[in-house]
Amino acid sequence: MTRSLILATGLAVLAAGPALAGGMAQDPAPAPVTVAPAPVPAGADWTGPSVGVQLGYGDVSTYGSNQLSGNDALLGLRANYDYDLGSVIVGGGLQYDTTDIDLGGVTTLESVTRIGARAGADLGTSWLYGAAGWAQATTSNPTVGDSNGWYAGVGYELLVSDGITLGTEVLYHQFSDFDLSGLNAEATTAAISVNFRF
Repeated sequence: MTRSLILATGLAVLAAGPALAGGMAQDPAPAPVTVAPAPVPAGADWTGPSVGVQLGYGDVSTYGSNQLSGNDALLGLRANYDYDLGSVIVGGGLQYDTTDIDLGGVTTLESVTRIGARAGADLGTSWLYGAAGWAQATTSNPTVGDSNGWYAGVGYELLVSDGITLGTEVLYHQFSDFDLSGLNAEATTAAISVNFRF
C-alpha cells in the first residue's frame, strides 16, 4: 500500500512538471527602440510680391571737379517680385531711400532711387542673392543737380513668420552725370529691412 502510494505520488509529480514549467512567468523581450528622424524645416515658396520698409546708413564721396564727402542715415521703402525656380530665385524691384547727407556744405544728397534685378540661392527659409541695376541720386543744389548711375551689391532675406521676412543689403553706387561738369560720386549703403510677402 505504501509502495503504491509513493509510486502514485511520483507519477503525479512527473505529470505536473511540464505544466508547472510552462506556467512560470518569463520577462518579455524588450521592445525595439526606434529613433524618430529629426524634423526637416519646410522650405518657403518665394514666388510673389513683397513690400517693406528699410533703415540704413550711407557714405558718399565725390571726386573730379570737387572732392566732398558725407554720411548719414537713410529711411526707405521697397517693393519686389520674385520667382522661386527651386534651387534658384530671381526677381526685381524698386527701392526709394530718403536721406540728408551733407556734402561739405555745397549740397545735400536728398534721395536715392533704385530699379534693378536680383538673383540668388534658395536656402529653404532664407536666400542669399546678388543685386544690380539703375540708380538715381537727387541733391538739394540746382547747380549740382541730380545724376543717374548704377548700383551693385549683395543681400540676404530670412523668413521669420508666415509672410514676414527680415533682410539686409550692402550696395555700392556710382554716379557720373551731375549738372556740375566733372563731378562724379560713389556711395555705399548698408540697410536692414522688414518685408511683407503676399
